Amino acid sequence: MIHLVTGAAGFIGSHLVDTLLKKGDKVIGVDNFYTGRSENIQQHYSNGSFIFHQDDVETVDIHPVVDQIWHLACPASPVHYQRDPLKTIRTCYEGTLNMLRLAQNTGARILLASTSEIYGDPLVHPQTENYLGNVNTLGPRACYDEGKRIAETLAFNYWMQHSVSIRVARIFNTYGPRMAIEDGRVISNFIVQALQNKPLTIYGSGNTTRSFCYVSDTVAGLQHIMNANGDWVFNVGNPQEITLSFLAKQIIQKINPALTSTYHAKPQDDPQRRMPDIAKITVSTGWTPQVTLDDGLTQTITYFKDQLVNV
Repeated sequence: MIHLVTGAAGFIGSHLVDTLLKKGDKVIGVDNFYTGRSENIQQHYSNGSFIFHQDDVETVDIHPVVDQIWHLACPASPVHYQRDPLKTIRTCYEGTLNMLRLAQNTGARILLASTSEIYGDPLVHPQTENYLGNVNTLGPRACYDEGKRIAETLAFNYWMQHSVSIRVARIFNTYGPRMAIEDGRVISNFIVQALQNKPLTIYGSGNTTRSFCYVSDTVAGLQHIMNANGDWVFNVGNPQEITLSFLAKQIIQKINPALTSTYHAKPQDDPQRRMPDIAKITVSTGWTPQVTLDDGLTQTITYFKDQLVNV
């Protein structure tokens, strides 16, 4: 089987590339290194089953014979997607449009990596796939939240008008090796601060909740969705809801129990609670997360220790 992966050098995308190549399939990767990193995929450059294009997903002009398109290209952390909001919007709209046209022309099935951010600051808890969301279209997060919402709408209409086979994965907080040190996500922030013997920065009261899914589980979920029959949109995440204060305590205990946390104002539109309802994907495909938070944090801390040594 031949796969096209956009965002191939990114955090989740590079792990997906690893998995597909390990199966013996062929992979065409696309990434402009805006947030992806060459070192995430450099181990595959000499692999004859891997072809890489350094290019923008909005404008890349390739015409491969391909069976499945995995559209993961987009900055996903607030630090990165707010750095150039207009580019984020273009990536979501023009990049998705480009990949949908390719899917139409090749007959490939396409999986769109959407996000739990399409639910905004949810008024329904936990979030199911039929929840329509509570998003501020004028806020600092809207370039990503609304960008992904229009990407989903594009995908839906390509299915309606052109019978393109689509799958949509609404990915909740994912963590693990290959997260960027400076990406501003809470787990990477906490771990890096703790390894540098700094107080952990908590935004809000500490009672804000998230649900964290280890990257290998997320990649497995994407594979289940791509190959699912029937339904086409699924949440992918770990339904274990924890507070940020609890997360900070777990990381402090693993790295340096003498550390403390500091509290700061919560950013605008930052969701108060976030937890996926995964009944749909579990019933439809059998997928559930397998890696515990304790094991996942241990592996992620080991990764960041190595990264900081080489900075």
